[in-house]
Amino acid sequence: MSSPAASAGSLNPSQHQGQSSNNRFELLLFRLGEAADSDRRELFGINIFKVREIMTMPALTKMVSAPPHVLGVANIRGQIISVIDLPALTGCKPQKEDRILLVTEFARTTQGFAVEEVTEIVQVDWKHVLTAAGRGGQFVTSIARVDGDAENSRLAQVIDVERILHDVQPEHAKFDQPTGGRIALPPGVVMLAADDSVMACELIQKGMEALGVPCVMTHNGKEAWEQLQVLAAQAAREGKRAKDKVALLLTDLEMPELDGFNLTRLVKSNPQFSDIPVVIHSSLTGSASEIQAKSAGADAYITKFDIDELADKLREVLAKR
Repeated sequence: MSSPAASAGSLNPSQHQGQSSNNRFELLLFRLGEAADSDRRELFGINIFKVREIMTMPALTKMVSAPPHVLGVANIRGQIISVIDLPALTGCKPQKEDRILLVTEFARTTQGFAVEEVTEIVQVDWKHVLTAAGRGGQFVTSIARVDGDAENSRLAQVIDVERILHDVQPEHAKFDQPTGGRIALPPGVVMLAADDSVMACELIQKGMEALGVPCVMTHNGKEAWEQLQVLAAQAAREGKRAKDKVALLLTDLEMPELDGFNLTRLVKSNPQFSDIPVVIHSSLTGSASEIQAKSAGADAYITKFDIDELADKLREVLAKR
């Protein structure tokens, strides 16, 4: 993908399926313009599975009382979508007049992101993706070493699209008011959850509190795997099984160091943990990701963010334990 003009057109996620089977994924790289207080044009990235189409910016209709950072709406093949000004949101200044539109689909929504230019698609191993926590990036979930272990590898900031959507259009992420009853777990039993988005972690915690589910929150697959072993050791000291401490594992798919596909494989291939249900909770939509999750051994797949659907899925899975 050499230039925005060459990039325009539809993307078929099924062409890219399988990239997570070996802890790898495909990252679409783009630029937003000069960073604040700098003349550098940093690289940013988004999982290709979340991008439906790349095109030259179409005509936009300005909406009265639109949220800040929403440029307007566009008519894309008969669908009206909001277009978010990603450079303005991140404090970057585009140097090119002609913008590029990324039409994205994730978390049950379709929206557009205005960017300065698209550069390429690269394959990245999740072990070369590091969490951005504590590094000051409000809308960045992780940092990818694009060229792997190379000493001077380019760095790409992977944007936290869930956080952006929540902040710009918060009506898409109401997750703490379930309409059904609470979920009762035996005393001392918890749900283990993993998600690298700070905003998603907050939503999951609030949602589980509303459902009455004790939740141990971790921020990537590696941390979840380590926490699972800690809980298993506690269970062993009490003469119990890991299953008696952990009711189920709720995990995102896209996570630095160890993604949700391979975390699921680790759990299901280990006799100590294989009877613990795994529920995938991902913003990735489409059958390809769900098929891959099931092939990895997941017991269920649910798309973010709907607290009632998630609660129903948790009840269904827990009933089969």
